[in-house]
Amino acid sequence: NNFSVSRNRMKVINARNVNDALLLGLDLFQDPRNFREQESRNGTTYEALEPVTTVYSNPWERVMLVKLRDANPFFHFIEGLWMLAGRNDLKPLTYLLKSMEDFSDDGKTLWGAYGYRWKSYFYKDQIKLVIEMLKANPDDRRCVLQMWDANKDLNRQGKDVPCNTTIYFKIRDNKLNMTVCNRSNDMLWGAYGANAVHMSMLQEYIASHLRVQIGTYRQVSDSFHVYHTELWERVKGLEIDPWTYSDIKNPYDLLEGTVYTNFMTRPEVFDWELDRFFSMDLMHPYEDAWENPAFRDIAIPMLLTYNAHKEKNYAKAYREVMKILPNDWMTACFDWIKKRDASWTLNNKGENNGE
Repeated sequence: NNFSVSRNRMKVINARNVNDALLLGLDLFQDPRNFREQESRNGTTYEALEPVTTVYSNPWERVMLVKLRDANPFFHFIEGLWMLAGRNDLKPLTYLLKSMEDFSDDGKTLWGAYGYRWKSYFYKDQIKLVIEMLKANPDDRRCVLQMWDANKDLNRQGKDVPCNTTIYFKIRDNKLNMTVCNRSNDMLWGAYGANAVHMSMLQEYIASHLRVQIGTYRQVSDSFHVYHTELWERVKGLEIDPWTYSDIKNPYDLLEGTVYTNFMTRPEVFDWELDRFFSMDLMHPYEDAWENPAFRDIAIPMLLTYNAHKEKNYAKAYREVMKILPNDWMTACFDWIKKRDASWTLNNKGENNGE
């Protein structure tokens, strides 16, 4: 049973990966006994009556492959790197998604940037400390990574206050397990969009430094909701019967070739490569001398593909996208580019698209 309710009505969604979770989450909102209509600062929502915990057994399968969702894989992965770099500057994000500027108070930074809070905001590198603690004592239960600042976030009147508040890490059976607590989680854009990518990347980053396997990722969402938007209208029909869900083919099972690649194979140089990546002009990325797959096999060909898309040179974009080695990221990027190519060609009545 992939969907369960305990006596206190806490919803638990047991998923293999983010694609499973999306379909099961959509199914939750098909039954009006599970949610209420609730107003928010950003419009009307359907909000689950109780907190929802999503349990990912394969968090490394982080790429959204449900075509109707049309997630932006370029933004998701590179924002994940941006977080691991501990940054809060807006410019790298708006290059990939202009609407991110809507969340900035000053037009230059993001107040609630998770990576900045992980590494700098509290005047300590929390990620480094967690790694050191677990190296010293793999049984440690005090590895708490904090994102919420009660002094400055509570009652703050700003555009961007952290939604994810706390993360717990522990090692069991030589696997790094992670529990993320979230005060307010939009299912489509947050929980099963950006969060599934960014948090699992953090989990993999720490696991790689510890030389242990990636374990279970649990996301506890206090206010689990969907907004009444075009995206909701587009995907809400993807309802399923959770009792027969095991018969549905997971998108990851349909992929061929190299489905998944550890994005970090040289932890000792990864942070240096992060700094190098974000110090360059994203329009003219350095194509050589990358050691970690995150850059060599994913981020750099992603940028070359995305830049060709911005130039409306789709012939080049298709060539570059095939250089993304993990087939999950390549497939998602290919589908995203193909949709933009079709739309641009239709709107321009088949004009030459760059070559």
